Amino acid sequence: MKHFIITITASLFAAGAIATALAQPEKATPGVDGNKYVPYEERTGNESIVYFTRNLSAEGLITAYEQVCGNIEGRTGVKLHTGEQNGPNIIPHEWVRELITKDLPEANIVETNTYYVGDRYTTDRHRETLKVNGWTFCPVDIMDEEDTVALPVTGGKWFTKMSMGSHITSYNSLVVLTHFKGHTQGGFGGSNKNIGIGCADGRIGKAWIHTTPGQDNQWDIAKEEFMERITESSKAVIDHFGKHITYVNVMRNMSVSCDCEGVNAEPVVTPNVGILSSTDILAIDQACIDMVYAMTEAEHHDLVERIETRHGLRQLSYMKELGMGNDRYVLIDLDNGGKRITAAEAVQGLKPFTQEQ
Repeated sequence: MKHFIITITASLFAAGAIATALAQPEKATPGVDGNKYVPYEERTGNESIVYFTRNLSAEGLITAYEQVCGNIEGRTGVKLHTGEQNGPNIIPHEWVRELITKDLPEANIVETNTYYVGDRYTTDRHRETLKVNGWTFCPVDIMDEEDTVALPVTGGKWFTKMSMGSHITSYNSLVVLTHFKGHTQGGFGGSNKNIGIGCADGRIGKAWIHTTPGQDNQWDIAKEEFMERITESSKAVIDHFGKHITYVNVMRNMSVSCDCEGVNAEPVVTPNVGILSSTDILAIDQACIDMVYAMTEAEHHDLVERIETRHGLRQLSYMKELGMGNDRYVLIDLDNGGKRITAAEAVQGLKPFTQEQ
């Protein structure tokens, strides 16, 4: 995201200031310890189910999704990061095409425009980018193309509502299909980031999350406060869909940079792992983080450094505080007859990363 830093116009900041004043109940105090990893044995509470396969292919994606699709019905959106033009690390569109063809033939991919000036800043530019990146096999709904809608944030300390792309209310179900990776500001991008930032509209909602009104730096909100704002936005989406939302995380091409950096993303050095799925957003993001931390020092050094220096682990602890899921889970190995395994077992014997040709 550092490649897209711009100066926001005074009029946009003025509008954002008014909107943010309406959104925030009062100035809150961020939590702490977003740079501290909590081992599994130190966690408390119930366990959710997370499914795992090492099969990084369309077949693996379909297998993972089919474990958690029981409540996906009616008009369905598939929320994924479609990426800047020619970005090398996004989920392969061929995999997504096969998934949608087999299991979600009536679904739309759903996205929103970006807050930074880039290939997806306006709807017209966004649609050109979709063509370049191969997202042409099903309808793509840019949810803030026409308008915005405010979804309530229950129990938040930064927001009472979040501004979303208005088309989000047209869907009965949401499949959150996430490329798990690092993130320049958030430390890591999992399901929480995918919908927390990715469903917020490009001009109002994303500004509420990223920027203190009146600042010259549009990315001035950082560390624990930023993680909490993402998470409150994500909670608004989850509360809206209720039980009709599910999550799939693809641990492949895990640059420390977000897909919003496109061809400028830092080179990938972390090994590929596999695909996870769950109906619990906290459990699936936590399981991905646990797998990263269970790698060897050489394998995970860069990604862990990115996560901890940005205090990204606050995403997980705040999800738990808001009652969004469990940070304890049963990890089911789909490659070995549904055997229960640990995160450490899931990442044994990883191969060094090599870029696919």
